[in-house]
Amino acid sequence: SHGPAPAGRRRLPRLGSVLRRRRPFLEEDRVDPESVPVDGAEDPAVAAVVVESPVLTGFLLAVGVALAIGVVSVLRTNGQLIVWIAAALFIALGLDPLVRRVEAWGAPRWVGVLTAALGLAAVAGAFVALLVPTVIEQSTQLVQDLPAIIDGVMRAEWFVQLDEEFHLQEAVRAQTERLAADGVAVTDLFGGLLGLGQTVLNAVFSVLVVVVLTLYFLSSLPHMKYWAYRLAPRSRRPRIEALSEQITSSVGHYVMGQSFVAALNGAVAFTALAIAGAPFAVLLAAIAAFMAFIPLVGAAIGGTLLTLVSLLTSWQTAAVFAAVYFVYLQIEAYVISPRVMARAVSVPAAVAVIAVIAGGALLGVLGALLAIPLAAALLLLVREVFIPRQDAR
Repeated sequence: SHGPAPAGRRRLPRLGSVLRRRRPFLEEDRVDPESVPVDGAEDPAVAAVVVESPVLTGFLLAVGVALAIGVVSVLRTNGQLIVWIAAALFIALGLDPLVRRVEAWGAPRWVGVLTAALGLAAVAGAFVALLVPTVIEQSTQLVQDLPAIIDGVMRAEWFVQLDEEFHLQEAVRAQTERLAADGVAVTDLFGGLLGLGQTVLNAVFSVLVVVVLTLYFLSSLPHMKYWAYRLAPRSRRPRIEALSEQITSSVGHYVMGQSFVAALNGAVAFTALAIAGAPFAVLLAAIAAFMAFIPLVGAAIGGTLLTLVSLLTSWQTAAVFAAVYFVYLQIEAYVISPRVMARAVSVPAAVAVIAVIAGGALLGVLGALLAIPLAAALLLLVREVFIPRQDAR
């Protein structure tokens, strides 16, 4: 028979059994760092948490849904503020190439920002001093001459033929009498003087907010980019910085190029109206320049609108204007815009049309302006990031 085992040898089996009872799940769930895939594969540790902690997983999903609902609510509540921020950032990116050009001459950035601000103020001041009084004068004259213009249109031969077939004068007269007799309809139509004044004040306030935000963004743009890049992993920062600089540079050149094309469009529209002898040339040219800011379709819509207005004078006036203006649009589409936008964006025509329609439906004119550079940025990310990653698999 064997004698009693030493105390140490009696405790070891008990300690080993305890360890064997308590450590199997630790050994099974331990993940080797070398075996964890870098990209694309599912993390085994995360999968284990999902399987073994359904309550925690459900809680995290609920928190994610709540955060998404909160973000949507905030965006919906502060939609106007988001539009102001987007417009200011868009203008700041458009002025950034000018600031960089001044910096390249050896001046500090604040000098470039001051130069851009003074240039913007000079353009706005010239617009207000030269164009606004003329536009107001011609708008007033248009309102005064409107009855005579309408009477001339009604006496025109083509309108008489249409009236005999569709009875247009009777329909217009009936609608006019109904609106004149219905004070509520007139109030709803014009919104009242109080509503008009409130609209003007809101527009002035919006312009001031956008200008202030633009100056802040323009002065702090390098710092904003620096801290945005710090949010990315250190190993990927150079690549992200290169892509971001390419995107912001293309947006800036796009804004500058589109502004130049719109100004040139307005000048050509004024020249065409003057050649045709159309009245209110300054007012109509300002409308054409504003419409030309809308990519792809804005200039054509503006030209069609101006042709219809010129038709109120005579069909000869409308024909001369349309001939001059739409010939210029062909030159703009095939000669001017490709050269001006060569450094900015390169977007297929179908993608550009879809982007402009979607942007205009979401944010109006601002959305249409942002649509093409955003589409170019997405195409750049697909070409430089997504496709190489797919090719590497």
